[in-house]
Amino acid sequence: MTGKERAAFRAKANSLEPLFQVGKGGMSDALVKQTDDALRARELIKLKVLLDSSPVTPREVADELSEKTDSEVIQVIGGVIVLYRENPEIAEKLKEKEKAKKLAARNAKLKTLRKSGRIHAIKNKVIK
Repeated sequence: MTGKERAAFRAKANSLEPLFQVGKGGMSDALVKQTDDALRARELIKLKVLLDSSPVTPREVADELSEKTDSEVIQVIGGVIVLYRENPEIAEKLKEKEKAKKLAARNAKLKTLRKSGRIHAIKNKVIK
């Protein structure tokens, strides 16, 4: 992952609320499972480690969760951890959405040109 991508994810994570807290119980299988499910649904998540009561450091939690969920650690600041894992289904939906947006913009531009009389045919197809 490039530095620019990481910076973009950090910027997106600013507005997120932490989904889970790691406290005196430390790491558990339930936390790993919940984190995995959340990454599948959201791709980018934020967790909080309670520094006063947690037996493990935030960096240890981040590294272990990253390894077990096959995700990337975006940042660890204080007791806050940000993790990312790409979900191909979500990525495909975003690509389709952007493609539709570009097509709509192109069609709007062509309509404007046609109305102004500046264009009559495109690639041997007459616009009506």
